[in-house]
Formats: sequence, C-alpha cells, structure tokens
Amino acid sequence: MVIRQLSEDDVSRIFQALADATRRDILTRVLREEQSVTSLAEAYAMSFAAVQKHVAVLTRAGLTQKRKQGREQLVHADSATIARATRLLESYEQLWRERSSRIDDLLADDDKTSTPNPLADADER
Repeated sequence: MVIRQLSEDDVSRIFQALADATRRDILTRVLREEQSVTSLAEAYAMSFAAVQKHVAVLTRAGLTQKRKQGREQLVHADSATIARATRLLESYEQLWRERSSRIDDLLADDDKTSTPNPLADADER
C-alpha cells in the first residue's frame, strides 16, 4: 500500500488548523463519531456560521470530510491524514531523541576525559 506523503503546504494547513482550540475540540468530537454541523454548532457559544468556518478549515487541511445526508452536512475525521501527521510528529520526536542521545554521549565522554581536580583528591585524604 502506497501512503501519500504530506507536502509542505499540507503540513502548514494541518498545523494551522490544529493551532485553534475550537478546531481541536471539533476534531476530537468527529473522531469519536460522525456529527452534523448543526449538532456541532450547538456545543459552542458561537454562531452556526462560525462553526461552519472552523469545519471548513479542518476540511481544507484534510483532517475532516463532509458528506451530505438530506439537508444535513455530516462531518467525520479523515484518519489517514491524521495518521500521516502523527508519523510526521513521530519522525520529529525520533530526531530529537537521537540528538538528545548524542548530547548525553558527549557529556559522558567529557566526564571520562576531564582532568582530575587536585583539591578534591586532597579532601579525600
């Protein structure tokens, strides 16, 4: 199975969408279950149009998808995009862990090669 990689624009759209607390909450809700924009709007102290705009940002970022059912717009999470974003963050985490490990190694090597402190030796006597 070939998994589409994220372009720089995709990454920017995803993390800009996730930068807002309301959008993160909407995403959490639609990860649990598909919901209509109307039912999502009822959960927030903002207008229907404002919630609709938040959903549009999530959809443009590929984090959600909408489908029509009668007069309702149903929103569900796009787990494939979320999985790709997760893998991207995991790759950043791996780079950070490798860097941290190299720093630890350098510090350990520095401890081994440091010159003895003659004052510390005198205190031990």
